Amino acid sequence: MLLTALALWLLSLRNVDLDRMRDLGLLQVLPVLFWIAMALLTLGFCVALSNRRTGNGWFAAYVLALIAVIHATPSLLYPELRYSWAWKHVAVIDAMLRHGGEVPHAEEFSIYNQWPGFFQLNALFLRATGLGSPLGYAEWTQPLVNVLLLGPLLLMYRAVARDRRLIWGAVWIYYSCSWVGQDYFAPQAFAFLLFVTVIALVLRQLPSSALPRPGRQRRGSWPPGLLLLVLVIVAAIVSSHPLTPLMLLSALVVLSLPRRNRRVVLPVLAGAVVLTAAWDATVARPYISADLSSLVNDLLQPDANVVSGLARLGPAAPGQVIVSWVDRGLSGAAFLLAAIAFARRPWTRRTGLPLLVVSPMLLLAANAYGGEMIFRAYLFALPAAAFLIAALLLREGTRPRRRMLAVYPVLLAMLGGLVFGYYGKEAMNHFTSQEAAAVRYLIDTAPPGSRIVSLSSSMPGVDEDYDLHERAPVDDQDLADKRLLVRNPLSGVQALVDVATASEPAYVILSRAQAAESYLNGTLPADTVSRLQSALAKAPNFTLVYRNRDAAVYRYDAPAEGTH
Repeated sequence: MLLTALALWLLSLRNVDLDRMRDLGLLQVLPVLFWIAMALLTLGFCVALSNRRTGNGWFAAYVLALIAVIHATPSLLYPELRYSWAWKHVAVIDAMLRHGGEVPHAEEFSIYNQWPGFFQLNALFLRATGLGSPLGYAEWTQPLVNVLLLGPLLLMYRAVARDRRLIWGAVWIYYSCSWVGQDYFAPQAFAFLLFVTVIALVLRQLPSSALPRPGRQRRGSWPPGLLLLVLVIVAAIVSSHPLTPLMLLSALVVLSLPRRNRRVVLPVLAGAVVLTAAWDATVARPYISADLSSLVNDLLQPDANVVSGLARLGPAAPGQVIVSWVDRGLSGAAFLLAAIAFARRPWTRRTGLPLLVVSPMLLLAANAYGGEMIFRAYLFALPAAAFLIAALLLREGTRPRRRMLAVYPVLLAMLGGLVFGYYGKEAMNHFTSQEAAAVRYLIDTAPPGSRIVSLSSSMPGVDEDYDLHERAPVDDQDLADKRLLVRNPLSGVQALVDVATASEPAYVILSRAQAAESYLNGTLPADTVSRLQSALAKAPNFTLVYRNRDAAVYRYDAPAEGTH
């Protein structure tokens, strides 16, 4: 079944028409053969679970195949790097390479100067290998990150159980429910990988650990050198991402609540507190100082923080409303099954995993994180929740094959929910070669100091040289500016390009992905791109300087003095 499923998957990727993607992204264009391959792969894994003699090698092969089917599919189908934020991070690494470290005149990108760990690590790798850009390997970040995450997940689950079917079942469930999509080329993916590693190492040392211990090692203590390694990993987290250290602190605090755990947890917690406080008081101080009042206000609005990521479905495209409700259903089902496991499997309460499910919720009430905290809380709770779900579904019994008949549709339903969240926005997350070519032309020809205007940031590489060009996406402007653009596209864009001078013209770039994002998220009317393009084609002082099938670039030259 494994080999057949992989063969069907590879065959299904031939001649996929990406241009047909609309409300539901890849779900609308992947052929039936793809879904048959996924169903057959899941069936084979259930058959493996039903046999007590199945070895770790077979389980590993099935999980790696699942990672390939889910995460390598976009990498194989798309001609360019997926997701605009991944391009943004490529631009940051390029700028740090050019400046040898901190990037001046970074404006809204200055936050990356204050948490540079991920970017400097990539810059070091590029210098060591002689590669000119991370684009080549960034395209494969999602399958690579998920493969690397397999090690910490196994270490975490083996710290609390010895049944390999339960362990691998939990791994499968994690990958089947991880729809949030924070595994792209980003500091978050790097920091999350390290977070799971730290938690796994801590669980391994707890008195409740199921792992055998060396002869004289005292239960609930750190072996020489391992604590230092954990603190080094914590330092890498602290220097790379603002949110993940707080998630780690929250997890360590709740793990320290049982008295038996404190000998192990408190040294790591103390080190994490010191490292985070030192970093925030020095390197990250500009950001913390500027946003302190906002952070305090969020603490006083826990109810608003919790629902901040849920109340945005009104203007979205019909398919996106379905995607959002499926995502919510999968997330709610995961937490519900974990809660049932807590009640029905009392032995799981000794593992510390129920505490790890709850710990991200403390930050959910403390900060909205731009409306994304609810999704990040789910992401950080999922590794522990996946094990609890596996403990509920894969209970030891005398008829494992009959049990697998009931488990199979549950695992299929999880994967069904996953693909809605993971593939549902691909109409705006993927970029064509034509769009990338238009952006390259713009970056190469725009003089330093020029302003680049766009409807959104959904473009491949528009942030390149961000220290030299000013960006003005419409979706970052005030509501009054957006309404003006909708009423009169030319007047709306004129207000954004009026800063142009003879030596520093302004540019307007319009693209297929911008139109898709406006439609999918409902941030602007679906016809805004076409209306604006028609207006610019007739407007004085706007010159069409580049055009292809998926993008157009207009240059705005300031009128001479004394003219209108």
